[in-house]
Amino acid sequence: MLIFLRFLIVAWLAIGSAFAFSFDRSASADSVASSDLPREARQTLVLIKEGGPFPYERDGITFGNFEKRLPLHPRGYYREYTVKTPWRQDRGPRRIISGQGGEYYYTDDHYRSFRRIKD
Repeated sequence: MLIFLRFLIVAWLAIGSAFAFSFDRSASADSVASSDLPREARQTLVLIKEGGPFPYERDGITFGNFEKRLPLHPRGYYREYTVKTPWRQDRGPRRIISGQGGEYYYTDDHYRSFRRIKD
């Protein structure tokens, strides 16, 4: 029984992983107006457009898009920036991702979902 249960768990994980990456997630359906972003996100967006300075050491690093939730581009196309989360001591879950084409995406759940920022 224990072997069968392990088999079911492994099969469930394998099938779930296969389906998680098989659907087209290359286009973000949701968008948000920049004026509707939290104040901290609007401040971060201004810093990005001005080229800094950025408050977090990791701001500006390459965003890998490993989950493929943003449109597919070569590695290095996207950069990520931290959006301060007032009630958190660490960097928190909020980020803005910028693309080389001038597009910006906001996530408030640490890359689980994105909304394209419209000016």
